[in-house]
Amino acid sequence: MIGRRGYFLPVLITVLIFSLLIFTGCVMSVSEGFAIYLTDGDIPPTQIEGLGNVKIADRPVISMRDIITYNAQTHEMKLTPTAFERISLLDVPVQGKTFIVCVDKRPIYSGAFWTPISSMSFDGVTIWKPFNSQEPKIITLELGYPSSTFYGGEDPRNNAEVLNVLQHAGKLITGFSITSVAQLPHSMSGYELYSWMEDGQWRFTLMTGTDRDKTLVEIISREDFISEAGWEEIHVLGIDGLKVVFNKLPKGEEVYWLARPRAVEQVPENIIFGLPSGQDNITIKKYATQYGVNLKTLTP
Repeated sequence: MIGRRGYFLPVLITVLIFSLLIFTGCVMSVSEGFAIYLTDGDIPPTQIEGLGNVKIADRPVISMRDIITYNAQTHEMKLTPTAFERISLLDVPVQGKTFIVCVDKRPIYSGAFWTPISSMSFDGVTIWKPFNSQEPKIITLELGYPSSTFYGGEDPRNNAEVLNVLQHAGKLITGFSITSVAQLPHSMSGYELYSWMEDGQWRFTLMTGTDRDKTLVEIISREDFISEAGWEEIHVLGIDGLKVVFNKLPKGEEVYWLARPRAVEQVPENIIFGLPSGQDNITIKKYATQYGVNLKTLTP
């Protein structure tokens, strides 16, 4: 015969283990954090009028564990290879595919996956469908399609609750500096370089090449915008600062050095656009050659 102590001890252990499993399961399921869901029933982006009655799919298309980093400045998400492939294989029609950004399954704002072959514009937040072979494995929460000029309303991407849960999970980064990136991305249209004398010092701005004229505010701004996969806007003081930038460009990258902005705007009196002359000019070209930069001077 088993004594009372011998009978109750195994039962007590079993109850404790069972309780622990239930408690652990509850704790693990409390918070999902940041996630992006498709809609239940695949509601078209043009039919999303509010989030109150929108039902999300059973599982997220992007979960917290799929995200390596989220850049708060550029709103770029670096994904795991598996998650990136999932998004690249997503069936996205030309009119877009609705997604809902959630915190703990609670909708925060909506947007749409969009295909770059679409000729239709969109005035909301978008994620452009990437190519599977794309490197790095990054998708971006953009404003509007095909450009931000089509976007209307306030920017919901800086929602404090979203950024807080990403930070708490150790996923959030606040941006990059030119010294913190290993290399700047290749630009299909090259880069544009602007130089000017301001208060007795040479300043330089390197920007991703585009077919539009850069504004004076963009050029003389002191705030860097460094993307791992897209737009670059880098401001440095002095020739030594420009040397650091050249060192971060891919070998053979084309850089078009403009003597002055293309856009006709009133320039402050303390700013004189131009190209350094004499030894300064020689030194800059030497640095370009040293780091394999194809520097092309464009003068009016």
